[in-house]
Amino acid sequence: MDSTPPEPRPLANRWPEGIGPDGQPIQRERCTCFDQYEVRPRARVGFHTEQQDTSSPGWLRLLTLVDEAAADGRAEFNLLVELSPQERRDVISLPATIGRLTEVRHLRLYGSNLVRIPPEIGAMTNLEEFSPYTSHRLHWFPYEITRCSKLVRSTVSTRSLFGNVKLRPPFPRLRDAGEVDPGSGLTALDPEKWGTTGISTCSVCDGPLVGPELHQRWISLVVATDVLPLLVNACSAACVAALPPGAARHAPGPHTGGPDVAQPSADWA
Repeated sequence: MDSTPPEPRPLANRWPEGIGPDGQPIQRERCTCFDQYEVRPRARVGFHTEQQDTSSPGWLRLLTLVDEAAADGRAEFNLLVELSPQERRDVISLPATIGRLTEVRHLRLYGSNLVRIPPEIGAMTNLEEFSPYTSHRLHWFPYEITRCSKLVRSTVSTRSLFGNVKLRPPFPRLRDAGEVDPGSGLTALDPEKWGTTGISTCSVCDGPLVGPELHQRWISLVVATDVLPLLVNACSAACVAALPPGAARHAPGPHTGGPDVAQPSADWA
């Protein structure tokens, strides 16, 4: 009987986009919004203030990649693997044109520098798997992602999320619609105040949305295999009332955030 032990088989790297051409992990921007490793009940949090530089090489390259993916109807879109390390650092948001990726079944965003996802992700009607794993600056998602009815698998670094069960960081306090600048309406918003640079339609009914009728709410829901904090931009109190109940063991929803929102104890407490 042959007693020679079998040769070990190397494990496949599931996330090769995290390794640079020199074989070392790609450096990324650090996030200091809240401690992602220790429970800090008195933490103060807010939205990321950065705005996308639409003239940067990374952004321009990303627009081309999205166009190519929409044209060839590919099933998997791994946009970061085709960007250089510096180009990846340029990209802090995705373009609205991702709504054209209706054939994509797996969207990979491993190790991104993203701070927000546009609501147009809801138009990716065939999306089955969503992988923003180790995108540690991505703390919330648009409510419109719930329109991806085929989405059944996700890989998310949950400790990076507002209200996550491990650490329970608070949610940023949302503002009243009366604070919208009447001169610019909802087309030129300060992301530090509103979480986004522009809002055009209601997250719930998809109808047009104008400044005086903006009702922003947080809600935590099961999306695929994770509970995600979702930002709702509703056009009316009726649309807010139509939101589903929040996920079990999470902050009751919908709510307007801030340190006073009651959350269950953190699992790591």
